[in-house]
Amino acid sequence: MSVPVYPSGTVRALLDTPHVSEATRTAVQARLAAPAAYAPQFLAPETYALLEAVAARLLPQSDRADAPIPLAPAVDQRLAEGRADGWRYDALPPDREAYHLGLGGIKEIAQAQFKTDFTNLDAEQQDAVLQALASGTPPGATWATLDAGRFFEEMLAELTETYYAHPLAQEEIGYVGMADLPAWTKIGLNEKEEREVKVVNE
Repeated sequence: MSVPVYPSGTVRALLDTPHVSEATRTAVQARLAAPAAYAPQFLAPETYALLEAVAARLLPQSDRADAPIPLAPAVDQRLAEGRADGWRYDALPPDREAYHLGLGGIKEIAQAQFKTDFTNLDAEQQDAVLQALASGTPPGATWATLDAGRFFEEMLAELTETYYAHPLAQEEIGYVGMADLPAWTKIGLNEKEEREVKVVNE
């Protein structure tokens, strides 16, 4: 059985064409060139390490074990700069407070279930902690005042958005939305612009 895939490098190749605006090109290339090492600016180092471990379980990248798409840095940078997307659930406090409380609450779940820190757990145990969080009723004092389900939803959404904002992830799905010059004209069913990636079967 053949599996449809997008050829490696085809999306990145679009960055050097006139189809991508300079502002978009700069932003996307910065994601590609981001250094592997990152020093947290907002979260304490051990809390940042927890966020990295959580991100690794929510969006595992076994196919990129040597160089995974970095997810935690974008969250930490956003929190350090005080940026937000302009809205939040009224069940949650502002983002900085929500992450401080929520990550602390994940520590509480791990201690309640396994008597150790989340980062010390194996993958199956970490998944159990995150499943408890996603259930909306995990153990821990934090969750008496912080809506667990909403926090999990917001954290998962941000990590997913960060993943698919990266060119390597976009390449996996053949996304070329950043190449928007000139405007898109072929918008009918199965219509494709010349600049769109062609799927191949392997």
